[in-house]
Amino acid sequence: MSTPENWHFGAETVQFLGDLQANNNREWFLDNKAVYEEVYKKPADFFCHIMAERLSEELGGPFTSKVFRIYRDVRFSKDKTPYNTHLHISFSPTGRKMPAYFFGLQPENLTLGAGTFGFQGKTLDAYRAQVLGEAGKKLKAIIRQLTDEGFRLSEPALKRTPRGFPDNHPNSDLLRYKGFAAWFDYSDTRPATSDDLLEQCAIKFAALEPLVDWLAEVH
Repeated sequence: MSTPENWHFGAETVQFLGDLQANNNREWFLDNKAVYEEVYKKPADFFCHIMAERLSEELGGPFTSKVFRIYRDVRFSKDKTPYNTHLHISFSPTGRKMPAYFFGLQPENLTLGAGTFGFQGKTLDAYRAQVLGEAGKKLKAIIRQLTDEGFRLSEPALKRTPRGFPDNHPNSDLLRYKGFAAWFDYSDTRPATSDDLLEQCAIKFAALEPLVDWLAEVH
């Protein structure tokens, strides 16, 4: 477990996430702050370092990583539980936030993905223009390849084609997206605690590279 090649999260990380899910309150978290530091924060930081290095070597680098906050922003949410009960990390080429590769460890399973959370302003305009042009055919081919390999797409933000765009275009379904990502859902958490975690991530991220490259053109 100590060497980068076969490094993985320990079962105690998954246990902490499950315990937090069952005790999502400030008192429990403060009582277990030392556990959080030891089994969540420290291994997450180390994973960021070695996975970013692996991506730099295999996909071209350098890469920057980000561990998403465990503290939830509850200001505009009906759900007032204070903590996220998952470990989410993004990896993106240095100097660019999106599109990025994503790692998500929940108490129930591991999810790997890539894409962009939301197109803003001119980026949304550029995405829609690409979808309606020749680049849209390439995106459709990328999607077919990913779905054949077991990836799922994020849900579109819109129920209908946005106003002013053709709803009979071959790619009109893609116009309903205001962010775009593909995900691979493992059935449980075992890949995160197995010796081949880094290899699994490298394989899935490599499969997602064409999508990331396509999305990078509109950012």
